[in-house]
Amino acid sequence: MTEPLLQADHLLKAECLECERDGRFLFRDLSFSIVPGTLTRVEGPNGSGKTTLLRILAGLNDNWSGQVLWRGRPRHRQWESVRRNLLYLGHRPGIKALLTPLENLQALAAGRQAVTNRILEQALAQVGLGPWCHVPCQNLSAGQKRRVALARLLFADEPLWLLDEAFTALDVDAVAAVENLLLDQVRRGGAVVMTTHHEPSLRNMNRIRLGTVIEQGEPSSQLQQEDA
Repeated sequence: MTEPLLQADHLLKAECLECERDGRFLFRDLSFSIVPGTLTRVEGPNGSGKTTLLRILAGLNDNWSGQVLWRGRPRHRQWESVRRNLLYLGHRPGIKALLTPLENLQALAAGRQAVTNRILEQALAQVGLGPWCHVPCQNLSAGQKRRVALARLLFADEPLWLLDEAFTALDVDAVAAVENLLLDQVRRGGAVVMTTHHEPSLRNMNRIRLGTVIEQGEPSSQLQQEDA
């Protein structure tokens, strides 16, 4: 079971993150906090480390230095709590091609007694996959596969979502549906950190701006809050 959503203080805090690739720094001296009730977009040109940063925050990349805190304590000392309370969706759908959309969601919801097949079928219907819920995912389009992954958000209760290119291959209606899901997450006190080439029509969005790949010691990013 996930922990209750916080109403104050940070969920996750990064201090002096530094990441090097092929002898060059993607970013360094990068510090920011992710607090409940916020939506944060990671921005920057291709190659600036946007996906790398999300994977570091998700615990999927070890090639970095600095510190990441979870609820005020070093993350590496409480991995079980972090994994229960963090949802990561990569830029690839991350689904099994031989399984149907319903079977994929059943696997993702394993261990959650409150998430019934009816709830999963409703989630697929909400993302427009009702007629395809029993069709192997290998027979679906790229956009439909992406919707299978995004249906996971409809029954997610993790306080922190890390989403890498969540809008890829989606049509206009699906984009609007995902934006509503992000707003719902923020309204109930959760937080979202995402990368996207799509410009969301969302207000009060924080932005972590990553610069070009650098070799010098200047900070390579800044955190700003804007009305988007």
